[in-house]
Amino acid sequence: MIGVTENLALISDLLHKSAIEAGRDPADVRLLAVSKKQPLVKIRDAAAAGQRHFGENFVQEGVDKIEALADLNLTWHFIGHLQSNKTRVVAEYFDWVHTIDKIKTARRLSGQRPARLPPLNVCLQVNVDDEDSKAGVAPAALPELAAACAELPNLRLRGLMCLPAIRTDIDEQRAPFAALRHLAEQLRSDGIDTDTLSMGMSADYRAAILEGATIVRIGTALFGARN
Repeated sequence: MIGVTENLALISDLLHKSAIEAGRDPADVRLLAVSKKQPLVKIRDAAAAGQRHFGENFVQEGVDKIEALADLNLTWHFIGHLQSNKTRVVAEYFDWVHTIDKIKTARRLSGQRPARLPPLNVCLQVNVDDEDSKAGVAPAALPELAAACAELPNLRLRGLMCLPAIRTDIDEQRAPFAALRHLAEQLRSDGIDTDTLSMGMSADYRAAILEGATIVRIGTALFGARN
């Protein structure tokens, strides 16, 4: 049976090749290992093989893992829906949050970030397909939210994130990722500097990398079936 170490090598190679295909530096594409519902031993295996960035969808599960694996000095990303009553814990434990879509959430995170920690890295989640079932700020409302977040003292606005509708054709997959890239370019032209596009998963990472993804989120393909 192929294990986490072998899967990590295979996935890293695929991301490398996709970056080359896109005419990009492979060092500019980071694998975010989505470790929700995965046992600690698999995370330790991935860390031992060189993986440093891990993503969690559920606050308490993530905090439990952060505490249990504190000896590894990993970087932890919160990538799930964030309820307002959970912002303090996320502000205290995580290094990144990818799913901000309301200024209220951002203000709470900034106000609750401990002074001993560096600013919390954040991405704004954009609802690129205008899906009622998906969280995310509407593209038209993004500039106002981004400008407000950029002013918060204990946050560092890094970029944008999206979870587009499922598509199978690579050209169709590219469209929402291109839209997110254009939104980031518009923010930069407005004076809001960003360096991160968190987009793409196992089924559409090639399309995401072609359109400029800097963080690709992959879970089951790396760790195997969830518990």
